[in-house]
Amino acid sequence: MSADRPEEPAAPRPRDLDDAALVDRAQAGESTAFDELVRRYEGKVFHLTRRILNDADEAEDALQETFLSAYRALPRFKREAKFSTWIFRIATNAALMRLRKRRPDVVSLDQPKQLDGEGETVTLDLPDWSHSPDQELVDQETRTAMDEAIAALPADLAAVFLLRDVEGMSNEEAAEATGLSLAAAKSRLHRARLFLRDRLHRHFQGRPSNRKGAPKSTSA
Repeated sequence: MSADRPEEPAAPRPRDLDDAALVDRAQAGESTAFDELVRRYEGKVFHLTRRILNDADEAEDALQETFLSAYRALPRFKREAKFSTWIFRIATNAALMRLRKRRPDVVSLDQPKQLDGEGETVTLDLPDWSHSPDQELVDQETRTAMDEAIAALPADLAAVFLLRDVEGMSNEEAAEATGLSLAAAKSRLHRARLFLRDRLHRHFQGRPSNRKGAPKSTSA
């Protein structure tokens, strides 16, 4: 009698693979591998695009555009960056393009504001903020104020802030995802934090009582 052949181990399921292995399979034409990448990142991408656009319907459209663009570009993906960084960069670009079409008058805090009448320019003077905004989220009212402040961020600052302080990317990953140099990404992150600090400070200044959770601005 011939000995039974040992059973070959079953191929790992897509959900058991890391991103790099899924990219390999997707580039080889395995549709279930790309489906798993979509399942793995669609929630995070939607969260990012909704934060940038502040509109659920447009965020959903940006989400669809992101994965359609990723699918078309996947054969050219050389993994010089992680898949997560790459997909966030596509999503950020998709959201910012939509926002610029909707708000062509959006200006960046990197640029001075021009005053009416005299034609003079001024830069924004904001309080210092060296800590993460998450440290200020002491109650639901503050969370609401924080959401409103994030929605008011200029688009280019919002993208870096959301990737770094909300999605938890490193400075290097946030820079790569937005196509910026590391120095530029750090600068925009700092300006975003200053902007949010100022908005929260003004919010708490207007509270009639219970200002214990109010951020404190630094004195000159």
